Amino acid sequence: MADFDVLIQGGTVVDGTRTPRFIGDVGIKNGKIAKIERNGKLNPSDAKKTLDANGLVVCPGFIDLHTHYDAQINWDPYCTLSSWHGVTSLVLGNCGFGFAPCAPELRDRAMLTMSRVEAIPFESMKAGMKWDWVTFPDWLNSLDRMDKGVNVLSFVPIAPIMIWVMGLEAAKSRGATPKEMQEMCRLLDEAMNAGGCGFSAQRLGNGFVSVQRDYDGTPMVTDTMSDEDVLAFAEVLARRKDGFIQLTQASPDFQKDMDFYDKIAEVSGRPILFNATAVRDDRPSLHRRNMRWIEKTNKEGRTIYNQTAVMRQGLYFTFGDMNLFDGSDIWREVTMGTPAERLQKMQNPALRQAMIADYDTGHTPIVTGSFKEFRIDGVTNPQLQKYVGKTVEEIAQMENKHPIEAMLDVVIADQLKTEFETPARNTRADYTAEIMASEYSIPGVSDGGAHTKFITIGAFPTDMISWMVRDAGIMSLEEAHYRLSALPAKCAGFYDRGTLTEGAPADVVVYDLENLKLTPEKPTIVHDFPANEWRRVQYADGYRWIMVNGNVTFEDGKCTGATPGKLLRHGRG
Repeated sequence: MADFDVLIQGGTVVDGTRTPRFIGDVGIKNGKIAKIERNGKLNPSDAKKTLDANGLVVCPGFIDLHTHYDAQINWDPYCTLSSWHGVTSLVLGNCGFGFAPCAPELRDRAMLTMSRVEAIPFESMKAGMKWDWVTFPDWLNSLDRMDKGVNVLSFVPIAPIMIWVMGLEAAKSRGATPKEMQEMCRLLDEAMNAGGCGFSAQRLGNGFVSVQRDYDGTPMVTDTMSDEDVLAFAEVLARRKDGFIQLTQASPDFQKDMDFYDKIAEVSGRPILFNATAVRDDRPSLHRRNMRWIEKTNKEGRTIYNQTAVMRQGLYFTFGDMNLFDGSDIWREVTMGTPAERLQKMQNPALRQAMIADYDTGHTPIVTGSFKEFRIDGVTNPQLQKYVGKTVEEIAQMENKHPIEAMLDVVIADQLKTEFETPARNTRADYTAEIMASEYSIPGVSDGGAHTKFITIGAFPTDMISWMVRDAGIMSLEEAHYRLSALPAKCAGFYDRGTLTEGAPADVVVYDLENLKLTPEKPTIVHDFPANEWRRVQYADGYRWIMVNGNVTFEDGKCTGATPGKLLRHGRG
């Protein structure tokens, strides 16, 4: 009998522990790492299959803590884009959003919510979701049954619990009664018993900050929940001494928000995942303010990890799809409704004047940046071809119009089909080095499975390694793989994963550092979702083998069809 099922031979092993890289062999047996030997001491004759990793990097599979594949995993076992880019384990149920618990009669409403707040195509959800669950424990059992090409953990999202107990309208309009809070805490406890990894919530208020809203344009139910209710959920984890918390909270009062993060860390006694810090090339004071607080709060004894958005990418969109202007009352009004309704509102003189006035007072969309920087990437009306490649500001100068008027006139003439690109605002390597210098910074915020028509941030590991390590030289390979694997595993409680260690599950990535790259360079459109819906994707060159639990899921970018992924209840599996 062979000693190993698979032998990865002669690669540069970067094990995720920050140990200096070494040339070595990795032997895999029964889905686990059976032996790691330096200097090629393992014999190929002792293995059923040998993978020649000479000149390649051998590292632990990447872990993505911020995804929204809750719908997509129903029809895509590999949770692409993430698995194309070396992610072997990920967490569902972020931001307090999900589909369990959910009464059968509210399924359509739940999908409509996700069609706006996370921009997941409604028709794809209708056609592709199994809906063989009602409660959260049912949902985990469904995940367990599904074929999976990646390992998954799931937060217990708070919004579905609030809707289940209070009803949608009540949850949006008032605080919970003591009896309701008791029942919601019981449901959280039950969900954690079933295998949830903690809870998640988005609190963006009812003002300009709330950029991710419900189907009808109103805030999400968690946006306006009270501090007391959040802390009651934190007390559940404190009693259990189990789980971690993902919280997205923002208001005009930065210090108040950070004080609340500190409070929830103190009450729960559990790790908190702060969402999120990103570089703004034009405003370094923002990430530096976050970093000062992160360092201070951890020094004072709390455990608060800083999830960082490191993918260098703007947004790609049309005004027929875009919903990320919800932080502005006027733009939210204009971008609600069907394409025909949007077109009509864009031609309404009063609304146009309100949009101009909003612009003239210095307001810019929180997510996208200034409208004047939007660049036209493509048009369908041949008469508009002269604008392709130009910014809104340049078009306004050409036409002697206000920038908003110029943009709207093009959009209307192109029947909302004009393709826009916003510039990436986080391209400075020196600023990125500042946020990644912190011991508590975890790369990610991929939003995998969400905003699929606007972004391809699930490709962040490929961009991070090729940019930060190889091209800019601001991070060593050892540090990069610690950040991509071991540190998120530590935060989320992925037991035995995140490092190449004997006895650990064999989640392994083997890649060519010199030739690692995104392909194509810019996102491309594919129609591969249920109901023939489309999304933007980016693939990768340079990944030789991606392995989950000892099985190759991708070889040279091609899917093998293997589905060895597991549901990791409590991080185990």
